[in-house]
Amino acid sequence: MRLLRFLIAAVCTVFALALPGAGTSRAAASAPPQTVPALRQWTAGTGSYTFTGTTRIAVDPAYTDQLSDEAATFAEDLRALTGRGVTVITGSAAPGDIGLSLGDPTLPAEGYRMTAATSLTIRAATDTGAFNGTRTVLQLLHRSLSLPAGTAVDWPAKAERGLMVDQGRKFFTVDWLKQHIKELAYLKLNTFHFHLSDTFGFRLESSAHPEIVSTDHYTKQDIADLVALGRTYHVTIVPEIDTPGHMNAVLAAHPELRLKSSSGALSPDFIDLSLPASYTLVKDLINEYLPLFPGPYWHIGADEYVTDYAKYPQLLDYARAHYGANATAKDTFYGFVNWADALVRAGGKTTRMWNDGIKSGDGTLGPNAGIVVEYWYTYGLTPSNSPPPGTPSPTTPGRPPTTYSAAPNRTPSGCTRAGPRTASKAAPPSPTRRGTPAPSSTSGATTPPPRARTRSPRASCTRCAPWPSRPGARPSRSRPTPPSPPSSPPWATTPPGPAPPGRRTSPWAARPPPPAPRRRTSPRPPPPTRTPQPAGPAPTATRSGSRSTSAPAAA
Repeated sequence: MRLLRFLIAAVCTVFALALPGAGTSRAAASAPPQTVPALRQWTAGTGSYTFTGTTRIAVDPAYTDQLSDEAATFAEDLRALTGRGVTVITGSAAPGDIGLSLGDPTLPAEGYRMTAATSLTIRAATDTGAFNGTRTVLQLLHRSLSLPAGTAVDWPAKAERGLMVDQGRKFFTVDWLKQHIKELAYLKLNTFHFHLSDTFGFRLESSAHPEIVSTDHYTKQDIADLVALGRTYHVTIVPEIDTPGHMNAVLAAHPELRLKSSSGALSPDFIDLSLPASYTLVKDLINEYLPLFPGPYWHIGADEYVTDYAKYPQLLDYARAHYGANATAKDTFYGFVNWADALVRAGGKTTRMWNDGIKSGDGTLGPNAGIVVEYWYTYGLTPSNSPPPGTPSPTTPGRPPTTYSAAPNRTPSGCTRAGPRTASKAAPPSPTRRGTPAPSSTSGATTPPPRARTRSPRASCTRCAPWPSRPGARPSRSRPTPPSPPSSPPWATTPPGPAPPGRRTSPWAARPPPPAPRRRTSPRPPPPTRTPQPAGPAPTATRSGSRSTSAPAAA
């Protein structure tokens, strides 16, 4: 009888192990916790870590100066997430505490190592890496106050990770922008492209030209507050004042600077680059705003300017007067770009611009070497284009290449820069891309630089496919909607807790697949036969607003 019981128990055990889903709990225990972006490495441990009302942030005494700001920001975000005040101490982490430390040279600059046991520790090579580790902890505690034990090693795949917000077309409040900066940091994005002017508005206070500023705009104190918040949350702000196109708000106050075609038509958005006053105005704005933004970049726009230069003979006359008899009208545009670049470099920053105005063989000039060209549209020279004939080799000693950078919110992948070594956004930062000032310019004149006959080197991209577009579609500058923030971000006041039945526990939990389309199981019935109607008076069309409607004619 005992033998029979033993055999029955053994068979039941084997059957249970063979059932689908057996061992799922063990697999789930070893699976990495869910974060955005996903953790690169995860080694499961035994036990768990729990955040409690007595949890403290313990800063390694050897790195107090480097980590005090990160600890204070982390404590504020934990209080907003959990509703509990968190004390910052200097010392070792006790059970239940969260420790912050540096001194791990094996990690990349923005990487970190997180170890969860009775206490939770974050160790990094830099303060930025430690800050990224705190963002991971916020995401995990947002899901549950208890974390599985284990060790995560994580670092970003791309050096520049960001999003552009177009305030020129739609004004966003300062509070919204502050929340946006925190959301970027929460997702470990480190770049905020601040598009401050465009067709429908000029959004930045100006003491040099107050007449061009839109009613809805940001004061210089607003900018100082946003820059300070960005520094706290390790988010670099890249400002953009769009020139020489999309200047509607500026030209509304200065109609004398509008570009006039040979037929006498005045452009509402193109400034006339053949007029010295145009350069004076742009120089005033760049020099006024450069000190407001301590980041390494200044974006000049340079997108969607003139496409048919034959309509504007004054641009050709200007180009030949400044760049020689062989110059083309397009050289006036390239000359403006290089002139603006000289102003930006004189301010210790690197110039960025859009790519759609750069084409092969349409002028004797090209953008200066070292300008970061952001690729957002195929209407123009793309990173995959070969350098035009006669262009100096990208590997020419002593000459830095023009850098092509994929616009973070517009293209699906990063672009490589010219040179023997590909350096896309997935690569470590380089001096050109990460803000080391280019050689300073001594040119402060309000006229373009002297004549040049060679193009800047173009980049060759080995990663990017052309951005798809509809045949015949007009170039569009529309910006996508920013990603939705977590349903309960770390700065919300509602403490986390178990989700109600049927509700996802995090905003990035997998959605159930959509139901399969229903197929028709029986033949489609034949269409009904229509009985011919006797001929009658034809209907007449009437217009209501912008719609056309049909009504029978009166008998």
